[in-house]
Amino acid sequence: MRTDVNGLSWRKSSYSNSESASCIEVSDDLLDVVPVRDSKQGGAGPVLVFPAVVWSSFILDVKAQA
Repeated sequence: MRTDVNGLSWRKSSYSNSESASCIEVSDDLLDVVPVRDSKQGGAGPVLVFPAVVWSSFILDVKAQA
């Protein structure tokens, strides 16, 4: 699946802070997919794209483990 990620808005988790170097960023700009990237790459690294339903399931599972 190819998705154009140029010009998207990116956000980090609300649990992220400036001291943590291990962060991911996600974009909520697309309806059916969720692009994910490593914040340390400054936008120059690879982007993983997950179907939105799969990403939602992942987030629910992570929250259930907390």
